[in-house]
Amino acid sequence: MTAMENRTRWLALIVLCLGDLMIVLDTTIVNVALPSIGEDLGFSQASLAWVVNAYILTYGGFMLLGGRLGDLFGHRRLFVAGITLFTLASLACGLAGSQAFLVTARAVQGVGGAVVSAVALSLIMNLFTEPADRTKALGIFGFVMAGGGSIGVLLGGVLTDMLSWHWVFLVNLPVGIGVVVASFALLPAARHARLSGRVDVAGAVTVTASLLVAVYAIVNGNDSGWTSGRTLGLLAISAALLAAFVAIESRVASPLVPLRLFRLRNLVTANVIGVLWSAAMFASFFLSALYLQLVLGYSPLQVGLTFLPSNIVMAAFSLGLSAKIVMRFGVKAPLAAGMLLIATGLALFARVPVDGNVLVDVLPGMLILGFGVGLAFNPVLLVAMSDVGPEDSGLASGVANTAFMMGGALGLATLASLADSRTMALRAAGEGSLEALTGGYQVAFALGAIFAAAAAVVAITFLRTDEAVAEAPCVPATATAD
Repeated sequence: MTAMENRTRWLALIVLCLGDLMIVLDTTIVNVALPSIGEDLGFSQASLAWVVNAYILTYGGFMLLGGRLGDLFGHRRLFVAGITLFTLASLACGLAGSQAFLVTARAVQGVGGAVVSAVALSLIMNLFTEPADRTKALGIFGFVMAGGGSIGVLLGGVLTDMLSWHWVFLVNLPVGIGVVVASFALLPAARHARLSGRVDVAGAVTVTASLLVAVYAIVNGNDSGWTSGRTLGLLAISAALLAAFVAIESRVASPLVPLRLFRLRNLVTANVIGVLWSAAMFASFFLSALYLQLVLGYSPLQVGLTFLPSNIVMAAFSLGLSAKIVMRFGVKAPLAAGMLLIATGLALFARVPVDGNVLVDVLPGMLILGFGVGLAFNPVLLVAMSDVGPEDSGLASGVANTAFMMGGALGLATLASLADSRTMALRAAGEGSLEALTGGYQVAFALGAIFAAAAAVVAITFLRTDEAVAEAPCVPATATAD
């Protein structure tokens, strides 16, 4: 490889990270702007949740389809299409003057975000085939994915306080345009010639519908009741659609998701870890932000600044330390150790008091979480992709991202519901409002710590040896016209 080719692929990594950063930011940047959006457009408290839920619904639902379409028709082509759709939808969100228009545009944003997230990781895996370079590249990408959420809180606070809520969406425009232009110059125009352009329509419809219905049931579980006929009925419909999808995939000649993938031990193990980890991390991120605002009285901007130390720690790992650790110790030990650190950080949050001091009660847990995420994110990405060749990399990326998204949605709904239930019980017992809120958060953090510890146990018990991962084949992609 020439020096110019090497420089080009690292510039391509920056483009992919910027594209994915927009997607990750939009899962959190909106949250601090919700009160302003609700006041300006007249949302009720219940309907305001759909500014977030519409994005989560389509983002989780279209991930698998986006990944497979990337394998079929070219990863660069789908990446550019996803960024274009996401950027246009961001413009629509920023110009929205009604509730229906904003919620619809957010749903379209989610579709674009799903496509980008599903193919970005596979592009990185195909750009960087040498173990050392791949580990470093995934470390950088992992920092963007892991740190982007808390960066979104800070940026959302700044834009909302200094400008208006419209700018939490409009800020995507220059970035999106720049990413599209740079993609044509830097990303490889290649796909795998052996794949046909045929799409498994029946499989695509059933699995996408199953995921959409499941996410809808999850995000509405707190309001409708987890044991209500509506929630249970939707989950049953989702399960039936998933069963139909499995039946279809076992019979069609060109399946959307070849069932052989689920016989790959490391892929399945990484996705189980991803579900448990994201269930803990999504919920802990939102609950800690609520604790800082509702109990300690922090402003949105102050909340974002409080998350900065953990971001700095994650950056230190992702931009060099994580790659060196993986090359020295493999993936299994750092992954398990990272999960245990995350469990420890969440356990510290489970003891936060009503009159908490940030330096004593918040910062230690934040820093430990930063160490844990920085240590574990790179290995879990390597594990998730270690058993597949380039021809299935988009699909494997889509599966991994879907696992993270579904785990995060389910974890957030479950732990938020648990926190609400505990808070109401404490209020009924005569506790003050702040004491009751804090008690609810403590229980949720404790369960999140259990999720993370369970992820560590899964990693230790079921991952193949590091030697097997290191020797997993990586066949160079066959370049064809995109």
